[in-house]
Amino acid sequence: MKDLGPLSYFLGIAVKRNSNSLFLDQSTYAKEIIARAGLTNCNSVCTPVDTNSKLSASDGQPVDDPTKFRSIAWALQYLTFTRPDISYAVQQVCLHMHDPRDSHLHALSRILRYLQGTLDYGLHLYKTNTRRLIAYTDADWAGCPDTRRSTSRYCVYFGDNLISWSSKRQPTLSRSSAEAEYRGVANVVSDTCWVRNLLLELHCPLPKCTLVFCDNVSAIYLSGNPVQHQRTKHIEMDIHFVREKVALGEVRVLHVPSRFQIADIFTKGLPRILFDDF
Repeated sequence: MKDLGPLSYFLGIAVKRNSNSLFLDQSTYAKEIIARAGLTNCNSVCTPVDTNSKLSASDGQPVDDPTKFRSIAWALQYLTFTRPDISYAVQQVCLHMHDPRDSHLHALSRILRYLQGTLDYGLHLYKTNTRRLIAYTDADWAGCPDTRRSTSRYCVYFGDNLISWSSKRQPTLSRSSAEAEYRGVANVVSDTCWVRNLLLELHCPLPKCTLVFCDNVSAIYLSGNPVQHQRTKHIEMDIHFVREKVALGEVRVLHVPSRFQIADIFTKGLPRILFDDF
Protein backbone atom coordinates (compact mmCIF):
# COMPACT_ATOMS: atom_id res chain seq x y z
CA MET A 1 0.00 0.00 0.00
CA LYS A 2 1.12 3.57 -0.68
CA ASP A 3 0.54 6.53 1.60
CA LEU A 4 -0.92 9.16 -0.75
CA GLY A 5 -1.04 11.85 1.92
CA PRO A 6 -4.13 13.57 3.32
CA LEU A 7 -7.33 12.64 1.51
CA SER A 8 -8.57 15.43 -0.75
CA TYR A 9 -10.36 13.80 -3.71
CA PHE A 10 -11.53 10.25 -4.29
CA LEU A 11 -13.86 8.81 -6.95
CA GLY A 12 -15.55 12.13 -7.58
CA ILE A 13 -15.90 13.02 -3.90
CA ALA A 14 -14.03 16.12 -2.72
CA VAL A 15 -12.89 16.11 0.92
CA LYS A 16 -12.36 19.36 2.81
CA ARG A 17 -11.03 19.15 6.33
CA ASN A 18 -10.54 21.48 9.27
CA SER A 19 -9.56 20.96 12.88
CA ASN A 20 -12.64 19.01 13.94
CA SER A 21 -14.55 17.86 10.86
CA LEU A 22 -14.58 16.57 7.30
CA PHE A 23 -16.88 17.88 4.60
CA LEU A 24 -17.63 15.56 1.68
CA ASP A 25 -19.19 16.98 -1.47
CA GLN A 26 -19.71 16.04 -5.12
CA SER A 27 -20.46 19.49 -6.52
CA THR A 28 -18.27 18.99 -9.61
CA TYR A 29 -19.98 15.69 -10.35
CA ALA A 30 -23.41 17.28 -9.83
CA LYS A 31 -22.56 20.05 -12.30
CA GLU A 32 -21.59 17.43 -14.88
CA ILE A 33 -24.95 15.67 -14.49
CA ILE A 34 -26.85 18.94 -14.86
CA ALA A 35 -24.83 19.85 -17.97
CA ARG A 36 -25.45 16.39 -19.46
CA ALA A 37 -29.19 16.98 -19.07
CA GLY A 38 -28.91 20.41 -20.73
CA LEU A 39 -30.15 22.28 -17.65
CA THR A 40 -27.09 24.37 -16.81
CA ASN A 41 -29.07 27.63 -16.82
CA CYS A 42 -32.28 26.28 -15.29
CA ASN A 43 -34.14 27.89 -12.40
CA SER A 44 -33.78 26.15 -9.04
CA VAL A 45 -36.53 24.77 -6.77
CA CYS A 46 -36.55 24.46 -2.98
CA THR A 47 -37.30 20.71 -2.66
CA PRO A 48 -36.31 17.71 -4.85
CA VAL A 49 -39.85 16.27 -4.97
CA ASP A 50 -43.34 17.71 -4.64
CA THR A 51 -45.93 16.66 -2.06
CA ASN A 52 -48.29 15.02 -4.57
CA SER A 53 -49.02 11.29 -4.74
CA LYS A 54 -46.44 8.71 -5.82
CA LEU A 55 -45.41 8.21 -9.44
CA SER A 56 -47.27 5.53 -11.37
CA ALA A 57 -45.74 3.33 -14.04
CA SER A 58 -48.48 4.29 -16.51
CA ASP A 59 -48.47 8.09 -16.11
CA GLY A 60 -47.97 9.97 -19.38
CA GLN A 61 -46.41 9.01 -22.69
CA PRO A 62 -43.04 7.20 -23.09
CA VAL A 63 -40.06 9.56 -23.23
CA ASP A 64 -38.28 10.17 -26.53
CA ASP A 65 -34.82 9.14 -25.25
CA PRO A 66 -35.07 6.47 -22.51
CA THR A 67 -31.30 5.79 -22.69
CA LYS A 68 -30.48 9.35 -21.62
CA PHE A 69 -33.10 9.15 -18.85
CA ARG A 70 -31.52 5.96 -17.48
CA SER A 71 -28.01 7.38 -17.73
CA ILE A 72 -28.91 10.45 -15.66
CA ALA A 73 -30.90 8.40 -13.14
CA TRP A 74 -27.94 6.05 -12.60
CA ALA A 75 -25.62 9.04 -12.16
CA LEU A 76 -27.93 10.50 -9.52
CA GLN A 77 -27.74 7.24 -7.55
CA TYR A 78 -24.00 7.77 -7.10
CA LEU A 79 -24.63 11.36 -6.04
CA THR A 80 -26.71 10.15 -3.07
CA PHE A 81 -23.44 9.01 -1.41
CA THR A 82 -23.03 12.56 -0.10
CA ARG A 83 -26.56 13.88 -0.72
CA PRO A 84 -29.04 11.92 1.43
CA ASP A 85 -31.54 14.75 0.91
CA ILE A 86 -32.25 13.48 -2.63
CA SER A 87 -32.37 9.76 -1.76
CA TYR A 88 -36.16 9.48 -1.77
CA ALA A 89 -36.60 11.46 -4.99
CA VAL A 90 -33.93 9.40 -6.79
CA GLN A 91 -35.42 6.14 -5.52
CA GLN A 92 -38.82 7.09 -6.91
CA VAL A 93 -37.36 7.90 -10.34
CA CYS A 94 -35.25 4.73 -10.49
CA LEU A 95 -38.32 2.55 -9.97
CA HIS A 96 -39.39 3.45 -13.51
CA MET A 97 -36.17 3.16 -15.51
CA HIS A 98 -37.53 0.13 -17.40
CA ASP A 99 -40.25 2.25 -19.03
CA PRO A 100 -39.75 5.99 -18.35
CA ARG A 101 -42.71 8.28 -19.01
CA ASP A 102 -43.24 12.03 -19.22
CA SER A 103 -44.16 12.27 -15.53
CA HIS A 104 -40.99 10.43 -14.56
CA LEU A 105 -38.92 12.79 -16.73
CA HIS A 106 -40.58 15.75 -15.01
CA ALA A 107 -39.65 14.28 -11.61
CA LEU A 108 -36.06 13.76 -12.80
CA SER A 109 -35.87 17.35 -14.02
CA ARG A 110 -37.09 18.61 -10.64
CA ILE A 111 -34.24 16.79 -8.89
CA LEU A 112 -31.74 18.46 -11.23
CA ARG A 113 -33.31 21.87 -10.66
CA TYR A 114 -33.05 21.31 -6.89
CA LEU A 115 -29.38 20.39 -7.29
CA GLN A 116 -28.78 23.56 -9.30
CA GLY A 117 -29.63 25.63 -6.21
CA THR A 118 -27.84 23.40 -3.69
CA LEU A 119 -24.50 22.60 -5.31
CA ASP A 120 -22.65 23.55 -2.13
CA TYR A 121 -24.48 20.93 -0.05
CA GLY A 122 -22.64 17.85 1.19
CA LEU A 123 -22.05 15.56 4.13
CA HIS A 124 -20.41 16.73 7.36
CA LEU A 125 -18.51 14.31 9.59
CA TYR A 126 -17.52 15.72 12.98
CA LYS A 127 -15.26 14.59 15.78
CA THR A 128 -17.42 13.10 18.50
CA ASN A 129 -16.91 11.69 21.96
CA THR A 130 -20.34 10.03 21.93
CA ARG A 131 -19.91 6.41 20.94
CA ARG A 132 -23.54 5.50 20.37
CA LEU A 133 -25.65 4.40 17.44
CA ILE A 134 -29.07 6.05 17.01
CA ALA A 135 -31.38 5.06 14.18
CA TYR A 136 -34.69 6.36 12.82
CA THR A 137 -36.93 4.12 10.74
CA ASP A 138 -40.19 4.68 8.91
CA ALA A 139 -42.28 2.92 6.28
CA ASP A 140 -44.75 4.06 3.67
CA TRP A 141 -47.46 1.40 3.89
CA ALA A 142 -48.85 0.33 0.47
CA GLY A 143 -47.43 3.52 -1.02
CA CYS A 144 -46.71 2.18 -4.51
CA PRO A 145 -49.82 2.90 -6.65
CA ASP A 146 -49.02 -0.01 -8.99
CA THR A 147 -47.97 -2.88 -6.72
CA ARG A 148 -49.16 -1.59 -3.32
CA ARG A 149 -45.86 -2.57 -1.81
CA SER A 150 -44.48 -0.54 1.05
CA THR A 151 -41.17 1.30 1.13
CA SER A 152 -38.77 1.10 4.09
CA ARG A 153 -36.57 4.03 4.99
CA TYR A 154 -34.03 4.52 7.72
CA CYS A 155 -31.04 6.58 8.74
CA VAL A 156 -28.31 5.74 11.26
CA TYR A 157 -26.24 8.19 13.31
CA PHE A 158 -22.91 7.48 15.02
CA GLY A 159 -22.83 10.23 17.60
CA ASP A 160 -23.86 13.32 15.63
CA ASN A 161 -22.74 11.92 12.28
CA LEU A 162 -25.07 10.46 9.68
CA ILE A 163 -23.26 7.32 8.48
CA SER A 164 -25.91 5.15 6.82
CA TRP A 165 -29.28 5.64 5.15
CA SER A 166 -31.60 3.74 2.85
CA SER A 167 -34.82 4.15 0.89
CA LYS A 168 -35.95 0.84 -0.61
CA ARG A 169 -39.20 -0.79 -1.67
CA GLN A 170 -40.06 -3.94 0.30
CA PRO A 171 -39.97 -7.20 -1.72
CA THR A 172 -43.32 -8.46 -0.39
CA LEU A 173 -46.76 -7.02 0.33
CA SER A 174 -47.55 -5.96 3.89
CA ARG A 175 -51.06 -6.62 5.14
CA SER A 176 -50.98 -3.85 7.76
CA SER A 177 -49.08 -0.69 8.59
CA ALA A 178 -47.62 -2.42 11.66
CA GLU A 179 -46.16 -5.16 9.45
CA ALA A 180 -44.64 -2.63 7.06
CA GLU A 181 -43.16 -0.63 9.93
CA TYR A 182 -41.80 -3.73 11.63
CA ARG A 183 -40.06 -4.87 8.47
CA GLY A 184 -38.45 -1.44 8.43
CA VAL A 185 -37.32 -1.93 12.04
CA ALA A 186 -35.81 -5.31 11.12
CA ASN A 187 -33.92 -3.72 8.20
CA VAL A 188 -32.35 -0.99 10.31
CA VAL A 189 -31.52 -3.38 13.17
CA SER A 190 -29.70 -5.58 10.65
CA ASP A 191 -27.74 -2.57 9.41
CA THR A 192 -26.81 -1.39 12.90
CA CYS A 193 -25.68 -4.92 13.83
CA TRP A 194 -23.26 -4.80 10.90
CA VAL A 195 -21.95 -1.40 12.07
CA ARG A 196 -21.54 -2.66 15.65
CA ASN A 197 -19.54 -5.66 14.42
CA LEU A 198 -17.37 -3.42 12.23
CA LEU A 199 -16.59 -1.13 15.19
CA LEU A 200 -15.79 -4.20 17.30
CA GLU A 201 -13.26 -5.35 14.69
CA LEU A 202 -11.75 -1.85 14.77
CA HIS A 203 -11.30 -2.24 18.56
CA CYS A 204 -13.95 0.40 19.22
CA PRO A 205 -16.81 -1.58 20.82
CA LEU A 206 -19.97 0.32 21.64
CA PRO A 207 -20.65 0.46 25.40
CA LYS A 208 -24.40 1.10 25.03
CA CYS A 209 -27.24 -0.44 23.07
CA THR A 210 -28.48 0.95 19.77
CA LEU A 211 -31.57 3.16 20.00
CA VAL A 212 -34.07 2.63 17.19
CA PHE A 213 -36.81 5.25 16.95
CA CYS A 214 -40.09 4.36 15.24
CA ASP A 215 -43.38 6.27 15.13
CA ASN A 216 -45.61 3.16 15.01
CA VAL A 217 -46.73 1.98 18.47
CA SER A 218 -47.73 -1.50 17.25
CA ALA A 219 -44.27 -2.16 15.81
CA ILE A 220 -42.66 -1.07 19.09
CA TYR A 221 -44.98 -3.40 21.03
CA LEU A 222 -44.07 -6.36 18.81
CA SER A 223 -40.35 -5.82 19.41
CA GLY A 224 -40.71 -6.53 23.13
CA ASN A 225 -43.79 -8.74 23.44
CA PRO A 226 -42.83 -12.43 23.78
CA VAL A 227 -46.32 -13.64 22.79
CA GLN A 228 -46.59 -14.68 19.13
CA HIS A 229 -50.02 -13.69 17.82
CA GLN A 230 -51.75 -15.46 14.94
CA ARG A 231 -51.88 -12.34 12.80
CA THR A 232 -48.09 -11.87 12.94
CA LYS A 233 -46.93 -15.36 11.97
CA HIS A 234 -46.18 -14.26 8.40
CA ILE A 235 -43.45 -11.93 9.69
CA GLU A 236 -42.16 -14.38 12.29
CA MET A 237 -38.51 -14.30 11.16
CA ASP A 238 -38.28 -10.50 11.42
CA ILE A 239 -40.01 -10.59 14.81
CA HIS A 240 -37.66 -13.18 16.28
CA PHE A 241 -34.59 -11.42 14.85
CA VAL A 242 -35.42 -8.06 16.43
CA ARG A 243 -36.61 -9.57 19.73
CA GLU A 244 -33.37 -11.50 20.05
CA LYS A 245 -31.35 -8.31 19.72
CA VAL A 246 -33.63 -6.55 22.23
CA ALA A 247 -33.27 -9.46 24.69
CA LEU A 248 -29.47 -9.37 24.34
CA GLY A 249 -29.49 -5.67 25.22
CA GLU A 250 -28.01 -4.61 21.87
CA VAL A 251 -31.10 -2.72 20.69
CA ARG A 252 -33.96 -0.73 22.18
CA VAL A 253 -36.95 0.20 20.01
CA LEU A 254 -38.52 3.46 21.17
CA HIS A 255 -41.34 5.73 20.06
CA VAL A 256 -40.74 9.10 18.42
CA PRO A 257 -43.49 11.57 17.45
CA SER A 258 -43.96 11.94 13.71
CA ARG A 259 -42.93 15.62 13.94
CA PHE A 260 -39.43 14.47 14.96
CA GLN A 261 -39.24 11.40 12.70
CA ILE A 262 -36.15 12.29 10.66
CA ALA A 263 -36.64 9.26 8.41
CA ASP A 264 -39.71 11.00 6.94
CA ILE A 265 -37.35 12.80 4.56
CA PHE A 266 -36.71 9.38 2.96
CA THR A 267 -40.40 8.46 2.91
CA LYS A 268 -42.42 11.11 1.14
CA GLY A 269 -42.43 14.54 -0.43
CA LEU A 270 -42.41 17.09 2.42
CA PRO A 271 -43.40 20.77 2.61
CA ARG A 272 -40.43 23.12 2.38
CA ILE A 273 -40.30 24.06 6.09
CA LEU A 274 -40.34 20.46 7.29
CA PHE A 275 -37.91 19.39 4.57
CA ASP A 276 -35.45 22.11 5.59
CA ASP A 277 -35.77 21.16 9.28
CA PHE A 278 -34.99 17.50 8.62
